[in-house]
Amino acid sequence: MLLSLLISIPLPSFSQERKVENLPKYDKQKIHFGFLLGINTTDFTIRRIGNFNSLDSLYIVESAPQTGFNLGIIGNLRLGEHFDLRFVPDLAFSQRNLDYTFYENGKLVVTTKEIESSFLEFPLELKFKSRRINNYRGYVIAGIKYSIDMVSQAKVENADKDFVKLKRKDYGYSIGMGFDFYLERFKFAPEIKMYHGLNNLLVDDPKIFSSSLSSLKSKIFLVSFTFE
Repeated sequence: MLLSLLISIPLPSFSQERKVENLPKYDKQKIHFGFLLGINTTDFTIRRIGNFNSLDSLYIVESAPQTGFNLGIIGNLRLGEHFDLRFVPDLAFSQRNLDYTFYENGKLVVTTKEIESSFLEFPLELKFKSRRINNYRGYVIAGIKYSIDMVSQAKVENADKDFVKLKRKDYGYSIGMGFDFYLERFKFAPEIKMYHGLNNLLVDDPKIFSSSLSSLKSKIFLVSFTFE
């Protein structure tokens, strides 16, 4: 009887629950701007040299991801009902650590090399948007990015200190997703994105911290919040 009663109660469908739309003309604008705040986790994709196991004392090399932050501006061009083109230049401050484990005197000793970077980044992205439902919609993005490390030590010569040199310029691709929330005065969107670098950043150096590796490529996870 209780089951029959519950079934007989009319339940409003999701599509019938319409709300007052904020910013009703927002998506008709050809161009709009905004800004971005983000938290990044920066890592490496490591490739070791072919004869790595023949190195006398070096046992393993691992990347230890670190956290940084991004500040950027957004330029958005409407291409159609479901597609936008975005240009999002930003400043990214990050650090990447490489942990070298050596086998010395019968025990393992870890040496960490810290690599700090300040990137000027130029991402160009295509945004595919779902249908707007009330005051929100989902989207996916994909794009390419070119970046310049403004504090790169690629050309620094220092015979007294061992450090890993990285090239100043990087490029790669990114994919991600997010949700647009239409508020009364602006649009807010939380977004996650994964970037994979295509350029080998490692600068050739005879010292073991570099010579033990054949390739270092960027791998960055970004959580960002946009305001447009």
